[in-house]
Amino acid sequence: MKTYSVIGVMSGTSLDGIDLLHCTITAGTSFSFEIHTASTYAYSSAWKEKLAHAHTWPLEKIKALDEDYTILLSEYINRFINDKNVSGLDFIASHGHTILHQPENQFTYQIGNLPKLAKLTTQKVICDFRVQDVELGGQGAPLVPIGDRLLFGEFDACVNLGGFSNISSEKNGQRIAYDICPLNKVLNPYANKLGKEFDESGSIARTSVVNLGLLDQLDQLQYYSKPWPKSLGIEWLEAEFLPLLNLAELNSEEIIATCTQHFAHQIAKAISSHKRVLFTGGGAFNNYLMEQISKATDAELILPDPDIINYKEALIFGLLGVLKDRGEINNLASVTGASRNHCSGKIYCP
Repeated sequence: MKTYSVIGVMSGTSLDGIDLLHCTITAGTSFSFEIHTASTYAYSSAWKEKLAHAHTWPLEKIKALDEDYTILLSEYINRFINDKNVSGLDFIASHGHTILHQPENQFTYQIGNLPKLAKLTTQKVICDFRVQDVELGGQGAPLVPIGDRLLFGEFDACVNLGGFSNISSEKNGQRIAYDICPLNKVLNPYANKLGKEFDESGSIARTSVVNLGLLDQLDQLQYYSKPWPKSLGIEWLEAEFLPLLNLAELNSEEIIATCTQHFAHQIAKAISSHKRVLFTGGGAFNNYLMEQISKATDAELILPDPDIINYKEALIFGLLGVLKDRGEINNLASVTGASRNHCSGKIYCP
């Protein structure tokens, strides 16, 4: 058994900010973890604007953004290390931030994964975990299920409620996982239109009217009937999902209520065959959403410690780094559809 001191770094599609977590991970025939400290550093409004629209930019402009974002990421990591008095690190494991995700074209691009991140932080960095999987014919997502298996295997399924919702579980001795539906990537912008950062506790959805016509249209989207492996990105959202909301010509409250009901329905369907399901991600604090999921399924919905709810993805990217450092499999073909299991990521030294 060996214990690693790691900082896990995650930036999700909901643009809440950069999640940083310092933990120790003990690796051997089994794996365990201890979370020491964690923080989220919010993006400035200017950075939120850039990250929200960069997928529409030409590639050369995205590459320039990559340089700037890597500097920003290093500043947040250095601040976290100083703020939390972190020392004795083995490495930093970072996801970066997804700008382009087009697995059907064998292409995915996460900014913030440049070699200079190691030099700017003066730390060993393990990062860029998605590209290799896409090159091997996989979706490049989701990557968290290997961590669900190794760290949270006592649950029948694990659901993350972030910008998109996803699920992982065991089936016939294999880990399977897929994106269920969009979530906060849709709800948060409509809450912003009402002057709120997000729909806190689901209070807007709870007190607003569901439009049954739009609800039916959303439930009929082709993605939901596709078999796994499958994943979602901003490109699908803009091509397939958001146009239906725009055509409905509803107010923001009705959109939030209808989408919340739709998301609850899709998530409940995804967990219908499971008994004990672990829920994490910001959406787990949406009480109304969780109530609607609970009403539609017999599964037991389990909420862990808030640090795990908020930082499970950062924790598991730390684990992906540990597995990469050990030369062990950290990406499962049964999850992504890649041609084989593999050990993904890049290692940079300062």
